Amino acid sequence: MWNQFFLLEEYTGTDTQYVGKLHTDQDKGDGNLKYILTGDGAGSLFIIDENTGDIHAAKKLDREEKSLYVLRAKAIDRKTGRQVEPESEFIIKIHDINDNEPKFTKDLYTASVPEMSGVGIIKTALPDMSRENREQYQVVIQAKDMGGQMGGLSGTTTVNITLTDVNNNPPRFPQSTYQFYSPESVPLGTHLGRIKANDPDVGENAEMEYSIAEGDGADMFDVVTDKDTQEGIITVKQNLDYENKMLYTLKVDASNTHPDPRFLYLGPFKDTAVVKISVEDMDEPPVFSKIFYLIEVDEDVKEGSIIGQVTAYDPDAMNNLIKYSVDRHSDIDRIFSIHSENGSIFTLKPLDRESTPWHNITITATEINNSKQSSRIPVFIRILDINDHAPEFAMYYETFVCENAKPGQLIQTVSVMDKDDPPRGHKFFFEPVPEFPLNPNFTIVDNKDNTAGIMTRKDGYSRNKMSTYLLPILIFDNDYPIQSSTGTLTIRVCACDNQGNMQSCNAEALVLSAGLSTGALIAILLCVVILLVLVVLFAALKRQRKKEPLIISKDDVRDNIVTYNDEGGGEEDTQAFDIGTLRNPEAREDSKFRRDVMPETIFQIRRTVPLWENIDVQDFIHRRLKENDSDPSAPPYDSLATYAYEGNDSIADSLSSLESPTVDCNQDYGYLSDWGPRFKKLADMYGGDDSDRD
Repeated sequence: MWNQFFLLEEYTGTDTQYVGKLHTDQDKGDGNLKYILTGDGAGSLFIIDENTGDIHAAKKLDREEKSLYVLRAKAIDRKTGRQVEPESEFIIKIHDINDNEPKFTKDLYTASVPEMSGVGIIKTALPDMSRENREQYQVVIQAKDMGGQMGGLSGTTTVNITLTDVNNNPPRFPQSTYQFYSPESVPLGTHLGRIKANDPDVGENAEMEYSIAEGDGADMFDVVTDKDTQEGIITVKQNLDYENKMLYTLKVDASNTHPDPRFLYLGPFKDTAVVKISVEDMDEPPVFSKIFYLIEVDEDVKEGSIIGQVTAYDPDAMNNLIKYSVDRHSDIDRIFSIHSENGSIFTLKPLDRESTPWHNITITATEINNSKQSSRIPVFIRILDINDHAPEFAMYYETFVCENAKPGQLIQTVSVMDKDDPPRGHKFFFEPVPEFPLNPNFTIVDNKDNTAGIMTRKDGYSRNKMSTYLLPILIFDNDYPIQSSTGTLTIRVCACDNQGNMQSCNAEALVLSAGLSTGALIAILLCVVILLVLVVLFAALKRQRKKEPLIISKDDVRDNIVTYNDEGGGEEDTQAFDIGTLRNPEAREDSKFRRDVMPETIFQIRRTVPLWENIDVQDFIHRRLKENDSDPSAPPYDSLATYAYEGNDSIADSLSSLESPTVDCNQDYGYLSDWGPRFKKLADMYGGDDSDRD
């Protein structure tokens, strides 16, 4: 039985340490067998005598490095090289000796224990140890083996012990009273000062909160806790006024936010201090009685009228006098002004709600003794509406009536607008003008909804007789005072189809209004060609005639004819036709419209005479044309007959010598120079002395 061998570690002898011997029964002692060792440390740590089988340890062994070794042994025949025994395994175990002292895993240990703690593995030697007195402790610990018996080894280590904090100390103010100063009228939220209570605890246990417990300034001030510095910041909560109160007294509490219930028996964890705040007097600007002013005034107020008043006062004890002024940047047009002493606002110019319904001005109040102290206030002036504008047509109407219109047809609906803004809303009425209440052509129908309809009144209209009608309409509102105007509606006569759609409104298009066929157009062209041929023949015959001289007399009187390019006396110089009809007083119009241009405005109040009374002028011209066409005494060539209406307001009588009475040759013609440049040539001919002698 040789499968286990034992060997001591740390052998210090001079010879190699004997381990054991391998031997087989086949060994006859004749040296024929050879012992061979393999495995852990064979040949280096362990060597074997191949002849005897003795095993020795060649080196000092350490059990702490390796406690056992596994090796294998065999015996072989030297001659044949065959094993005489099967290979076997054996173990060499290293016996331990006390050659290592105890060692701690760390050279330095750190431990913490709450102050005021009870016993533990490492326990306090003194009761109620306070961190505030001493926080760090160092302990050396020794460990011995062999139960501390003689010959045992030992090791030491160091333990640093820290006492952790608990909330066992309340905050305490270092002083019982604090004094701060604040100017009056400082902005809200201004920091006046800081106070701080001391707490020996650290971290969360030292966190505290400040609050105002009581005092006459609890509503005027506030205290805020600075979380970083654990200070209490005194701030202004409401506006201060030196004239109202000069000194405030506060009681401020500082208390822990995380008290420990285990130490409540030590007393309340808070402290109280008195804070006194003195208000310092400052020169303050004037104060208005309102934050803004709203003034309402009628737009027809007279210039210089007082429309409102602002008031301001000096809040200082001096009670300085105040002067008022208008900021001209807010009233560039200088419409308003203010009394510098009493603050009365009055107008400088007329007001117009329709152009500017609101005026926003700024009033400045300044101390007379100190111009740097001033205040500004906005004044909103609302202009109230007065019914000072007459209603007018809302737009320009392109109105037409068909030639084939029937009585009672609606040809136009008109609406109006008013620049005024009455409180009860607009209400307009439509009527014919009083001068001509009955119009034979059209009727005005008030729809009672601020619109009016224009209806036809007769059967059919003719562009040949009247191409345009002017219909005056009286429009008035229902506000006070009532405003009215006369709008004139221009109605054109147009050709329409059977559905009432307008086709043409030009008088020269009458021939084509109904639409011409191809045969009719060819017939018209043939007539034109024939007329042209006749004109050419007539001109050729006329050239063959012998022209008789206009003056048969041998005396040529053309030298006595004075030619000038000025206007003469008009129709009074000839009896070629009867002009009496054109001078019919009933046919005159005081304000006659031109039909070839659009009226300048359709909203202007006009007093017109209806044109349907002037149709006789057109009939007169047509009759005169027929008389000339049928006159057998007329020359065989075309002649031109001109008819015109000149008027009765000429400043000069007739200049013609044909009807002038015989006067003295010494007549004074000096008045000709007063008639203007149109009679300058006559004035030069008859106005001088040389002309009188001639």
